[in-house]
Amino acid sequence: MQDFAQWSLDTIREEGSSFSWLEEQRFDWTTTTSQALEQILNGKTIILITDRSRKWLETYILCLINSERQDRPLIPVISIDSMYKHYNSVSGGEMIDVLEDMISLSHKHDYFFWYIGKGDDKRADIAKRKDNSYFWIFDEDYLNAFNLRSYDKSLDIKLLQLYRLFDASLNSAMFGEVDVNS
Repeated sequence: MQDFAQWSLDTIREEGSSFSWLEEQRFDWTTTTSQALEQILNGKTIILITDRSRKWLETYILCLINSERQDRPLIPVISIDSMYKHYNSVSGGEMIDVLEDMISLSHKHDYFFWYIGKGDDKRADIAKRKDNSYFWIFDEDYLNAFNLRSYDKSLDIKLLQLYRLFDASLNSAMFGEVDVNS
């Protein structure tokens, strides 16, 4: 079984020059993604949250992660919006507590948040309250997160490349090709 960091580097390099930007950030990638993959392998549900500008990516991920062409077990993943349609109106710690209680009751603490978007967006607040959340966060140097810049002209392409690498990482972890604990 191959080390996840080495596998990530090899996979990034196999993709060629279009992924060269990711090679520079591979340590942030492997640290954060290995923790997310470990949670998935332990059967936790992914609760996906994006800022408004990344709604398209949420739809993309939800459509592809369990598509019929995947040759792996189904991954439990849902959008925060499908759990609570009025999530955009949630404000303040007390309302976030109520929402978090509902999620904990529904999922018995067997879940984690995957947030994609700007760090200062209020939709990030619930994910920031949990230590086990997975972040692709913009314009903020957030601890234990994969950091990007929203003003990057290639941001959308990079997000698609990140998802492609995430999906390949998920397959490799599920089929025992890589050790996400190393």
